[in-house]
Amino acid sequence: MNLLVNGDAERGPGGSAEPVSAVHGWVVREGAPALVGYDVGNGYPTPADPGPAHRGSRFFSGGNSPRTALVQDVPLPVGGPAGRAAVDAGRVRYAVSGWLGGYATQEDGARLSVEFRDGRGTPVALSVLGPVTAAERGGRTALVERSAQAAVPPGARSARVLLVFTRSGSGVSNDGYADAIALTLTASGGRA
Repeated sequence: MNLLVNGDAERGPGGSAEPVSAVHGWVVREGAPALVGYDVGNGYPTPADPGPAHRGSRFFSGGNSPRTALVQDVPLPVGGPAGRAAVDAGRVRYAVSGWLGGYATQEDGARLSVEFRDGRGTPVALSVLGPVTAAERGGRTALVERSAQAAVPPGARSARVLLVFTRSGSGVSNDGYADAIALTLTASGGRA
């Protein structure tokens, strides 16, 4: 089960290339994100461009800000197969994944990170995905899957997920793109 709310950009306002002031499930920490429809065209990713096989109708974009940052704080389960006792015993693994990309040969990009924190809010582990370079996209508009997995560190009580879009050059649009963002936990013996 994906612990993130609206990791697919499908909920809340959006659908065009126009920035939105709020994104359902996320806190806009910086910039002006856009939740762009795959049907917008004008150089934005379309259903025919590389990306998630089972994509919805929209994806995240950096909007028109040089840097846009979205954050989501996720409390880890207290009980159950992936609860605190299992985490502290080293029996829970996490997987973070997302489709990250950009426009044509531009180096605008998206970076996804998950930072696990203990009960006092002190960081205890970090995974960073992206950005995907223009060369990794083959010089075309595309989203490429990136993922990481490891053990949830003992003592972890929450995860901070940060999605950052950065415009690398001049221009108005921040053409870092992301879709299908997920954070899942797996306890030894099955998925939590």
